[in-house]
Amino acid sequence: MKLTNLKAFIADSKARFSILSSRGFLNRMSDETYLKKCFELYLGKPLNLDNPTTYNEKIQWLKLHDRRNIYTTMADKYEAKRYVAERIGEEYIIPTLGVWNKFDEIDFENLPDQFVLKCTHDSGGLVIVTDKAKMNVKEARNKINKSLRRNYYYRGREWQYKNISPRIIAEKYIANADGTHPQDYKFFCFNGVAKIMYIVSDRYANHEMTYDFYDMNFEKLPFRSIHPNSNIEIDKPLNFEKMRELAEKLSAGFPHIRVDFYDINGRIYFGELTLAHGSGFEYFEPYEWDKKLGDWLELPKLKQ
Repeated sequence: MKLTNLKAFIADSKARFSILSSRGFLNRMSDETYLKKCFELYLGKPLNLDNPTTYNEKIQWLKLHDRRNIYTTMADKYEAKRYVAERIGEEYIIPTLGVWNKFDEIDFENLPDQFVLKCTHDSGGLVIVTDKAKMNVKEARNKINKSLRRNYYYRGREWQYKNISPRIIAEKYIANADGTHPQDYKFFCFNGVAKIMYIVSDRYANHEMTYDFYDMNFEKLPFRSIHPNSNIEIDKPLNFEKMRELAEKLSAGFPHIRVDFYDINGRIYFGELTLAHGSGFEYFEPYEWDKKLGDWLELPKLKQ
């Protein structure tokens, strides 16, 4: 353990819990106990599972009680493409260039000069290649192999990740006409109805990314989450209504899904389906928005 990590381990209960979790020491802890400890550490309040009212509380309840087999397909970055294509059409899917079980199986000579590598079973196992000739293969191998070794389920007890087969996919690299990374449009849908969305800007820039929240009339909403709001005026995307329509189609029949899209030079691409935004540990300022989003989330009845 590095000295900086050791100091944090001794002094900071949140860091101590995170380090123990990342190293697998808490894997035997029950999901409910683990989530209650996480909730209090990260949000500073006890988790009420008996009568959840806030968005974050209800996400934790869903993580424990709503475990449909289809969720594993929806969380798998390879299988989700097939699932989504069957429902809204292949034209919205970013082309897959290959799929492998191990990094050393990848034949880079057959890949284009620009592409993206992703692990199918987690969040963060990502390598963006904008110039293959300059790619640091050793660095990419280390990052991907580290992701392949972990079961992302144990980090936030999001059951949908537990049984995904760890694989690697290469995707076509998509960018704006000027070469910049596209904005990400994320729709919060509740029982198939989009209520709000947010736009992620500057994700891979040299400064902090921003989140800007909007209602379905594209009026900016007065709150922020973990990342700050931007200081720029964002134009309503030309494909806003179509993205909303597709998001509602994909989320129909489920209590809550966040549906992500890109709008590249007038063409819509599907991003991902997220069942537990922020893993249910999301920061809201002002706090009242945690309750407002919670009011929209209607929990399914437990089977007796």
